[in-house]
Amino acid sequence: MSLRFGHTIPFTPCEAMNLRELTAIVSGGESVHVEFKKSTGQRSDGAKTACAMLNGDGGYLFLGVDDAGRLCGMEVTTNTVDSVVRELRKIEPMAALSPECVRLPNGLEAIVVAIPGRTGGPYTYEGRPYLREGSSTTTMPQERYRALLLERAHPAHRWEMLPARGISTADLDHAEIARTIEEAVRRLRLEDPGTRDPEALLGGLKLIENGQVLNAAVVLFGRSDRLLPGYPQCLLRMARFRDVDKTAFVDNRQEVGNAFELLQRAQRFLRDHLPVAGRVVPNLFEREDDPLYPPVALREALVNALCHREYGMPGGSVGIAIYDDRLEITSTGGLPFGLKPEDLKRPHTSLPWNPLIASVFMRRGVAENWGRGTLKIVELSTEAGLVEPEFEQRGGEMVVRFFPLGYVPPTRVSRDLSPLQQNVLEVLALSGPLRLGDINARLRTPANTYVLKDNLQSLRRLDLIELTGKTRAGLWGLKGVRTPNPPR
Repeated sequence: MSLRFGHTIPFTPCEAMNLRELTAIVSGGESVHVEFKKSTGQRSDGAKTACAMLNGDGGYLFLGVDDAGRLCGMEVTTNTVDSVVRELRKIEPMAALSPECVRLPNGLEAIVVAIPGRTGGPYTYEGRPYLREGSSTTTMPQERYRALLLERAHPAHRWEMLPARGISTADLDHAEIARTIEEAVRRLRLEDPGTRDPEALLGGLKLIENGQVLNAAVVLFGRSDRLLPGYPQCLLRMARFRDVDKTAFVDNRQEVGNAFELLQRAQRFLRDHLPVAGRVVPNLFEREDDPLYPPVALREALVNALCHREYGMPGGSVGIAIYDDRLEITSTGGLPFGLKPEDLKRPHTSLPWNPLIASVFMRRGVAENWGRGTLKIVELSTEAGLVEPEFEQRGGEMVVRFFPLGYVPPTRVSRDLSPLQQNVLEVLALSGPLRLGDINARLRTPANTYVLKDNLQSLRRLDLIELTGKTRAGLWGLKGVRTPNPPR
């Protein structure tokens, strides 16, 4: 009998338990996989726990073991076992649970219910779903229950596999289909089909069935002028907000298009709005620019959002929100199949919500190995010197949140800052305190000395920078901000 439990390896009972095995498990105490009940008088609570374990990774319910893990045992008759069976039959859908009796050293018996994990469901007991949190059993939130219902129906009734409404191959971008095939062939991820007929190519990618285009094909290759009103979820929302909340924005856009188009438009928006930290390379008198966030990590997060989001919700979208102190990429739908945000920062089994869409992204070389995307985001961010990004489930959407390293120049304080003033703050953030001439040498476009002085004094009055020493020979630096990089 295997006694191993884990997030990715649900328990499956395989043989009857003996006293030695029972004692070994009980000695570990109660846990997410183990529950003790002193007698069958607690069989109702025991059935709730069995329901919770069925909705999770499985485990054991012991009747005849007290909370301290002592093997008390019971006088067990046929009626005793039947009462437990009747209680377990209140779990729906019906699960294959067979109580077993184990003789204890004191001559009494314990009843053991071995509970398999991930065998279907979601399960309810007397109409209510339950879940296991540590060694406690609690009522499952309705949102989680609905998600499990959707997961149960998912393999056979995935939205991406349904016939597209009012869409034919004429409504798809044939050039994008051909580019995908050619790139897949070039990367040795597909044998050349010997044709560029759109319908034949879609058939090879399993995106057409009985002559009917599938929803996945629309997401991947739909022409932007044919997506509305039938496919409003093929939407990308992009905004650059002032400051650190959504009270005002600098730019706000919405784009409708297929996944490859939206990826390109998202990357263009990021290039337009993300500040670049620049410095002059010593002895070369050339500028070297570093992006505030690693572009490859942002691209990976966008690809994940486009591949794995819930497309079945007409009001859904992928979003980009740039704030002064962070960047967020969001996508409709939470994490499926029991995954939690913390799982995304360690190796995990990948079960794509949209396997057809994900497969085409992989063939084209836009996405790599399943299950590696979030790990790559973390690795690229830390290699760039940033703190690890955050993964969060929030209000029916998945959020990836990036934070820049060090100081982020504001765009607005009590008033808007000019591009020159923002550039001055970027220079001081990167280089530390500098003299007037050194600041000017590091600006994207050198300014008139008197104009630069006036702007420095304006930033000083706004309490953003400070001067050490006299104006001409003094050092200008950020106020109250420690800059880790020495002057260059």
